[in-house]
Amino acid sequence: DLAGKTVYDIGGFEGVLTLFFARQAREVITFEPNPRNYQHCVENVRLNNLTNVRVVNRGVSSAAGELEMIYDPLMPGASSANDEIRQQIRSSVKTAQTLRIPVGTLDSDVQAFNLPQPEFIKIDIEGMELPALQGMSRTLAAYHPQLFIELHGAEMPDKIENATAVIKLLEEHGYAIYDVENAAYIKSTVVQAPPPSHLFCSMPRDGD
Repeated sequence: DLAGKTVYDIGGFEGVLTLFFARQAREVITFEPNPRNYQHCVENVRLNNLTNVRVVNRGVSSAAGELEMIYDPLMPGASSANDEIRQQIRSSVKTAQTLRIPVGTLDSDVQAFNLPQPEFIKIDIEGMELPALQGMSRTLAAYHPQLFIELHGAEMPDKIENATAVIKLLEEHGYAIYDVENAAYIKSTVVQAPPPSHLFCSMPRDGD
């Protein structure tokens, strides 16, 4: 139940889930680094007359700076700054385009942009899940927001490695991690093929 909550949509694309969240949430903070997607998201928010949404044109990572993002113009929702996925797109899509995107840590951006504390965070950023989580360690420790994470990876070993690292980091923060597809709680020590694709993470008192 997102009613009255502050929701962060990390990897907002054109705003489909941002619009969904905004119907219930008190406030939605959306991060979308791809300028094309950002403009579409802003326009969709405007067309729906939503006044409780703030869209930020930058990515979320483990450190502030710039990253190279690559994407297929026919699939702009699958743009990625992850090294392995970038190589995969570059080798398979002749028309792939690259751009430099600004990124920051969520810990710093919450302060820099005077953002409200998150209560629910959705993350769908094509292989950059681990760096994003590493850059919000203070936020996770202070506020314990619920998390919904879509996991990615170029090949199966990458997917297993990414899932294991993400789950381990969240375990260290005290989260219970629920594998949505398999409807079961999961531990980092038992990740195997196929690894989970979607995780719902909450503090044990919320997830019981």
